[in-house]
Amino acid sequence: MEFKHLKLIDPILKAIEEKGYENPTKIQGEAIPKILKRKDVLGIAQTGTGKTAAFAIPIIQLIYRIDVRKGETSSLRALIVTPTRELAIQIDENIRDYNKYTGLTHTVIFGGVKQGAQVTELKKGVQILVATPGRLLDLINQGFISLDDIKIFVLDEADRMLDMGFIHDIRKLIAILPKKRQTLFFSATMPDNIIDLSKKMLTEPERVEVARKSSVVQTISQYVYYTNKPEKTKLLGHILRDIKEEQVLVFARTKHGADRLVRNLKRFKLKAEAIHGNKSQNRRQQTLKNFKAEKTKILVATDIAARGIDISGLKYVINYDVPNVPETYVHRIGRSGRAGEEGIAISISEPEENAYIKDIEKLTKNKLTRINDHPYPQTDRPMTATEKKEWNKEKQRKKQEFLQRRRKR
Repeated sequence: MEFKHLKLIDPILKAIEEKGYENPTKIQGEAIPKILKRKDVLGIAQTGTGKTAAFAIPIIQLIYRIDVRKGETSSLRALIVTPTRELAIQIDENIRDYNKYTGLTHTVIFGGVKQGAQVTELKKGVQILVATPGRLLDLINQGFISLDDIKIFVLDEADRMLDMGFIHDIRKLIAILPKKRQTLFFSATMPDNIIDLSKKMLTEPERVEVARKSSVVQTISQYVYYTNKPEKTKLLGHILRDIKEEQVLVFARTKHGADRLVRNLKRFKLKAEAIHGNKSQNRRQQTLKNFKAEKTKILVATDIAARGIDISGLKYVINYDVPNVPETYVHRIGRSGRAGEEGIAISISEPEENAYIKDIEKLTKNKLTRINDHPYPQTDRPMTATEKKEWNKEKQRKKQEFLQRRRKR
C-alpha cells in the first residue's frame, strides 16, 4: 500500500513525499482511514512505529477541510496532549513538515520556560495545539486558551502520562473539553488503569493494535552483562570502547545518577552528555541537537527525559541501571531497531537487579543473551556497607523528587 491509496489530499501527499515517505507503517495504514472517517481510535503501539504521523496527518486533513471552506485560520480545532517537553516539540516539528502546503496554524506549549513567547503565538490564533498538561491548564486558567471549538482531542503516551502522575490534570481536561468531539487515545501498553481511562474518554472506538502488550521489536538483539556494583562503570567503559564510533543511548535511573555517570565516563576519556528534568529547556534541546548531529556520541538519559528522543538509525541502547518495571525496559530499547533496522540492547545487571532481569524475561517471553566473557564478572557477595548506604541514599533521593513533583502539581 502507498500513501496515495489512503485518500490523502495533494498538499499532504506532496509534503510527505518530500520527507521520503513511501509506504505507510502498519499503524498508519490502519489508523489514518479510521480517523478520516471521524471515528474515535484506541491505538496501541510502541515507540518507533510511526504513531505520530498516524494521527497528525489525518488531523491536518480534517481541519483543512473544516476551515479552508470557511477561510478560518484562528479557531483552535485540535488539541494534542503529551507528557514531556521533548515529545511535544517533536510532534510539533512533524506537524510543521506534514502541514507545509496546507497553511494551517499550529504551535507547541510546555513548562520549564517563560510563557511570554508561547502566549504571543497563541494570541495570533492557532488551529492545532501540542501541549504538556501542566502548562496547558495554567494558560487555560489565565484565559489564554479556550477549548470551546475543539473538534479533535489526542491523548498521546497515555501510559507514561499516568506514570508521571498526570491523571488529575487529564481528568480536569476531560471535564472542560466539548462533549461532542473526536478522541484519539494512544498508549504503548494497556494496563487496567489505562483501559479504565480510555473507556471514560472514547465513544465506540476503533481499536488499532500494532504490537502486542509489552512485546519487543524482533530486529532488536538483547544482551545482559552481570557484574558487581563497584565495577559497573568500568564495564560500561569497556563496552563503549568496543562500540567505538557508534551513537549510544544510555539509561540511568536518576537525574543525579545520570550526571555522575557522565563525570565518571570522562575518566575513560569518553565524552558523554546527560539529559534530564533538572537541565534547563535550552540546555536539553542543545544536548539533543548535539546527539542528533553526532557531535556527542553518548547520551545519558532518564526515562522521562528520553520520551521524545527520536534518532533515525540509532542502533545501541544500554541499560546502565536495569529498570524495576519491565514495561519500562520495552519502552527504552524501542529507541533502537526502528523501521525494520537492526538494534542492539545491552543491560548491565548488578546483584540487586538480577530479579529485574527475570521479570523482563517473563514479561517479554524472551531470554536475554548472557555475555560471560568480560573482565568484570559478577560475584554473589552482598553489598558492602558503603554500597548499601549509597543505594539507600539514591532511593531516598528518588522518593523526595517524586514528592516534589506531586507538590508542584
